[in-house]
Amino acid sequence: MSVFVNKHSKVIFQGFTGEHATFHAQDAMRIGTNVVGGVTPGKGGATHLGLPVFDTVAEAVAATGADVSAVFVPPPFNADALMEAIDAGIKVAVTIADGIPVHDMVRLQRYRVGRDTIIIGPNTPGLITPGECKVGIMPSNIYRKGNIGIVSRSGTLNYEATEQLTALGLGTSTSVGIGGDPVNGTDFVTVLRAFEADPETEVVVMIGEIGGPQEVAAARWAKENLSKPLICFVAGVAAPPGRRMGHAGAIISNEADTAAAKMNSIEELGHYVARNPAQIGETVLNAMRERGIAVK
Repeated sequence: MSVFVNKHSKVIFQGFTGEHATFHAQDAMRIGTNVVGGVTPGKGGATHLGLPVFDTVAEAVAATGADVSAVFVPPPFNADALMEAIDAGIKVAVTIADGIPVHDMVRLQRYRVGRDTIIIGPNTPGLITPGECKVGIMPSNIYRKGNIGIVSRSGTLNYEATEQLTALGLGTSTSVGIGGDPVNGTDFVTVLRAFEADPETEVVVMIGEIGGPQEVAAARWAKENLSKPLICFVAGVAAPPGRRMGHAGAIISNEADTAAAKMNSIEELGHYVARNPAQIGETVLNAMRERGIAVK
């Protein structure tokens, strides 16, 4: 099994005929993703990559049964594209764009109240279930199928952790990048809850950053609700207070927002903590050995 996407997911691309969507749609199909078409307003009726192009998401869903959308739409129009996906009944929408105005995301969060669409991002590499479904921009070649779930605010550290796991012979059930913006569609707890419900995910890796309380809040939730070992790393040990570091959400506003404070709190809650990004894979392997979990 997996979380959010699998080999049965029917994926469309919004902004399908654009350069970036085209490239990543091709890579997604190469690993077996069931891409069923795409949306580019004004180009409905055409074909692209041998697949149908539609003017609206509603038309695409009606014709193909699509339930997942990869949103490759520029930041000023991205929230509207996501609302269109919600209205059309898309179950999982992954929005890649960096630079979506915060007030647009706040408006989107209000709009989706009472609806069941899961939004991954913005400012995310996306998510991938290796060998089954990729919705995003991550390099699919570094992922192998396994029993470790990954959730990360950072795309780069997601890739770093994945390469370490692969080098150790470990594999991933699903990897989810929740994105580094201050207002995200999906938080850590939502993903941890999904991993808890997935019988094939036996270990969970959570990678956070400076800024905000969400890592510690998720670790606190996991202490009470996650039956699987949680291995954590928080980036930004050397980040100076008050300066944004990379992501819009990565800024220290008080002492509790520092990487060291977060890792201390997470460790005090009984979870495993890698203090150095180069030790994430090793920490995972040690935790698996300690808990008697087989390498898969």
